[in-house]
Amino acid sequence: MNESEERGSITPGEDVQRIVESARRLGVEMDENEAVQWLTAVAAGRERAGDSGGDVVVDTHSGVFGHRVTMLDFSPLDLRRFREIGELVAIGERPGVESALALSGSAAQSKIQTCPGDCDYFERVNIHAPTRRDACRVLGNLVREKALATLRGPTYRLTKIIFGTLPFPVVKGGQRWKAGWGFWWSPAEAQAGQFEARREDDGSPITVRWNDVAADPGWCKLDWVVVDPVRDCLAAASSVIDGTWEAPDGTITPLDGYLDPYFQEVYLEAESVPLFSKLIRNVTGDALEEYVTLLEREVRKFVTRTPNYGKAAKRMYNIFRLTGRYEEAAYLRELFDEPANVLYQVYGLIHTLDAAGDADSQIPVARVVADADRLAVSVAEALPPERADEIVRHLENLRDSLVARASRSIRDEQVKTAQAEVLDDVNRFFLERLVALPGIEAYMAGLQP
Repeated sequence: MNESEERGSITPGEDVQRIVESARRLGVEMDENEAVQWLTAVAAGRERAGDSGGDVVVDTHSGVFGHRVTMLDFSPLDLRRFREIGELVAIGERPGVESALALSGSAAQSKIQTCPGDCDYFERVNIHAPTRRDACRVLGNLVREKALATLRGPTYRLTKIIFGTLPFPVVKGGQRWKAGWGFWWSPAEAQAGQFEARREDDGSPITVRWNDVAADPGWCKLDWVVVDPVRDCLAAASSVIDGTWEAPDGTITPLDGYLDPYFQEVYLEAESVPLFSKLIRNVTGDALEEYVTLLEREVRKFVTRTPNYGKAAKRMYNIFRLTGRYEEAAYLRELFDEPANVLYQVYGLIHTLDAAGDADSQIPVARVVADADRLAVSVAEALPPERADEIVRHLENLRDSLVARASRSIRDEQVKTAQAEVLDDVNRFFLERLVALPGIEAYMAGLQP
């Protein structure tokens, strides 16, 4: 029996008592009844999956579906919001192209994330084509068409595209891009269909063209700033495009070399079930282990090289809930409901605010100012006055620079400073509470080099 199986034996009463005691020591409010219900639901779902071999749940009322553990954290209350923003970000279907749009990240955990981060989407795009090369060409056209169609408007602005790889390293804008790394394209570069760089090996100039790198699309992602149609505030929205090629004989091939598993996705339409089922049949048997390994690499990065204990906590939660460490997972669920979590949201929204206020943005300045003031109020409510005043001052400086259309260098420095101040408090909040539970403290210690 492996560790996951050993820890998968759940006794909610005993587990919750230990969690409550740990939470109370740090003043973390904990709903004991909800924790018991979650632990019981996880145990029941584990038994059902073991009996039937199935781990996908469909909510017939709302029409969404996903992994049984993921669905325990999703609330349908935000569905209208996510579906409206989804209309902007989705590639969608057309002749020869099937798609299935899902929520991922904290957006798929709206029941426990009172202060979620971005509106993260994940879209499976399955392309019927004679050859892989043809499928890659179609995917390249689809991604660029989506980018150009959503460059800017009164309620959105495209900020970045990740698409395409090369077999040799290049230097672009002073940054090194390894062979096989996905390139970051600005909206202007996507419009032009090319950018200038130089080869790292000999320093020779090179023009990187969209159509050329489309032959190896790699990991694809688009980022926007949007005006949330339901909450009437700025938000960051992103969509990862998981392209696959379906050959004439029905063989499925992932265009980036890896067919993503489905352990953190909530699909927005029941009509996507047939495509989802067809693709998932091709996921490898060790997909869970591979997924956990990827998450652990990210956790190690966020607790060692570039400390961000908020991001580390969110990834540890996904690891623990999928590997039978339910005591630790239940404890982390409570941390995401604490008022100080608003600081984690503020950290990300500082960049969102900056992007919305760029000179070429069509998002009204009044909206940017209102959201800057809203962030300042959130900070003031979450921190003691002596600490809040410093961060609020940085936010007000950024707001004034956005209104005055200050230079990029000035705003970059203001964003960097404001985020560093917020991150200090995010790290302090999460680190104190993470190490309060012995199991999490031991897990983090094991990640140290």
